[in-house]
Amino acid sequence: MKLRFTKEKFLDGLQQVLNVVSTRSTLPILSNVLIRAEKGGVSLTTTDLDIGVRCRLQAEVVGEGSTTLPARRLFAIIREMAATDIEIEVDEKNVATIQGGPSHFRVLGLPESEFPPFPKVDGAHAVTLEQKALRDLLRRTSYAMSTDESRFVLNGILMSFKDDKLVVVATDGRRLALAEQEVELSKDCKQDLIVPNKTVVEVARLLEDKGNVKIAFSDSQVLFEIGGAELASKLVEGIYPNYRQVIPPETKVVIPLEREALLQAVHRAALLTNEKNQAVRLQFTRNKLTITASAPELGESRESLAVNYSGPEIAIGFNPAFLMDPLRNIENDEVRLELTDEYSPGVLKIKEPFLYVIMPLRGGTA
Repeated sequence: MKLRFTKEKFLDGLQQVLNVVSTRSTLPILSNVLIRAEKGGVSLTTTDLDIGVRCRLQAEVVGEGSTTLPARRLFAIIREMAATDIEIEVDEKNVATIQGGPSHFRVLGLPESEFPPFPKVDGAHAVTLEQKALRDLLRRTSYAMSTDESRFVLNGILMSFKDDKLVVVATDGRRLALAEQEVELSKDCKQDLIVPNKTVVEVARLLEDKGNVKIAFSDSQVLFEIGGAELASKLVEGIYPNYRQVIPPETKVVIPLEREALLQAVHRAALLTNEKNQAVRLQFTRNKLTITASAPELGESRESLAVNYSGPEIAIGFNPAFLMDPLRNIENDEVRLELTDEYSPGVLKIKEPFLYVIMPLRGGTA
């Protein structure tokens, strides 16, 4: 195998697949990237056995063939080379010679036969939507995914396809984020997928503002085709909880708020919270929101915002990190906070199909 390429193009391709490479695997082949050179171009593939990522890049294929090379070491070598134009030649023993300008490297590889095959999503449904639409769905919800390994079905996002709609949900049991997008579905397409945390992060990293993404899925796997990249992943096995049960059917007050002003005020108040006293308290009186926080060993903070509110006085405490997460990940200038009382969940909404349920804090702790 022999190919020539520009340093920039090759590094861009490696960056698309590098994050999947495990640094702790006991299988040496999983630390490698599969490089396949064919008439149609060059592909790079990595896997950790749960996720596989493949991308294609522009290169001059002088001789067809394939090999696998240590992915992170190869990235470091190419990155540090001074030359713009680089050549890789691989012999029959999978020894790669990498040359560019004054630099010359010999890197030992492993044969393609040891590399796991790229997953196939057989008998799959397929849905196409804009990359920006999916990126927005993930940005508005993924921060609420659980990281508690004992609650494995919550360690990812729910993607529910039904009635020409994609509903994306994430929850860790203390807050829930939900966003929707209209999509074209086949008549028999009705399926719930639990996409793992790591897959969600990698898909979000690959998505761009332009172009479409194709999502193909079966009962156990999902495949995302994004531009020139493909990401295949196992799905989390299990049944996602009935998230509709935690969404309050009705609330007593609806308060419009300026998103950025609320975010900054909560951020400042959170400076005087700690693990024992996590709550930031929001008190609404006529045309006024007072945000307070206190911890005996730290002190207290108080800040007021002018708001459009004429209802009864109401106060509620929230974990400031949980309150700031959605405010950071939506772009709307105005949000609506819906409340019932200090003991009931608060609901944050915008004009678009999105909602965020956050449980209140009592006594300053979760």
